[in-house]
Formats: sequence, C-alpha cells, structure tokens
Amino acid sequence: MGNTFFNFNNVEKQSNYPLIPDGTLAKVRLDIKPGGYNNPEEGWDSNMATLGQSGAVYLKCEYKILSGAYKGQKIFSLIGLHSQKSPLYQQMGRALILGILESSRGVYSKDRSDEAIKKRQISSLSDLDNLTFIAEISIGKDMKGEPKNEIKKAITPDHPEYCRLMKDDQEDGNSPF
Repeated sequence: MGNTFFNFNNVEKQSNYPLIPDGTLAKVRLDIKPGGYNNPEEGWDSNMATLGQSGAVYLKCEYKILSGAYKGQKIFSLIGLHSQKSPLYQQMGRALILGILESSRGVYSKDRSDEAIKKRQISSLSDLDNLTFIAEISIGKDMKGEPKNEIKKAITPDHPEYCRLMKDDQEDGNSPF
C-alpha cells in the first residue's frame, strides 16, 4: 500500500496509564454509561442499568479524576445492582451508592436530620450520573487476572482529608462547598 497512514508497523506501542497506588484518595466525577436495561419493579430506569450475560445487573461506571497527581486519568468499574449468585453484590453496590451520595452531597454518615435523610435518596439511577465525590482507589483484577484500578469506596465528610480534597480544583461546580 502506498499510503503511509495505513502502515502501522512503525507506530509506537500503546501506553497504559500506570496503576494508581492502592488507597489513594482522589476527587472524581462519576459518568454512567447507559446499558439500556430497565426494570421498573426494582426502580432501574432511564436506561442506566446494564444486564450482563450472567444475569447480573450493574451500572457501568467511568470515574474521571479531577485533581491531584492523577488528574485526567479514568477508572472503569462497576456498581452492582443485582446478582442471582449472591445478595452481597447488591449490598456492596448499595453501600457504595450511599457513600457516593454522602460524599457528593456533603452528608456526615451519622447525620440523621431530615435534610440528611433526603440527601441520601434518589428518584432515578440517572441522579447518580455526573456526581463529584471523593473516592478511595483500590487495585483489583480484570477478567484476565491483570491488575487494574477500581473504586469500591467513597470518602464522606467524616474523613479528615475530605474538605481539602473536595476544595481542590473546583472547576466542576458540583461541590457542596
């Protein structure tokens, strides 16, 4: 072929982002990739949920790091809504969503005021899309057993680093501060 664009033999190999260290705290924005699955009986609406081949239902999430040393990097992870294998999948997903709501809305975990109770509620899965919160980044394994970054925990205002991290680079306009 004469066109050099179509010859990829001399192109540099793809570079992967290095893993973010386990336990790193970062301000992130959650973007849900709609999976097109709805189940009104469960409250899964807006085409946000994804139905996997195994029958599991989850939110397919992309977290963009908004500040700090890893600003701009993205982490892809799932939030479990249902699994036929174990109720633990749903419990872990609901716990993460609770943490995301508390973190993004500035709610202390022990706050039981009417205002705090309302802030822990959503009317639709789409309410979670584009929320900014503080996440603890962990290292898990992908389908091939290779290490990958995940987000399994949101940091709430109870944490001593929360306010400092939430105030970093407030260009997102989604901070409770």
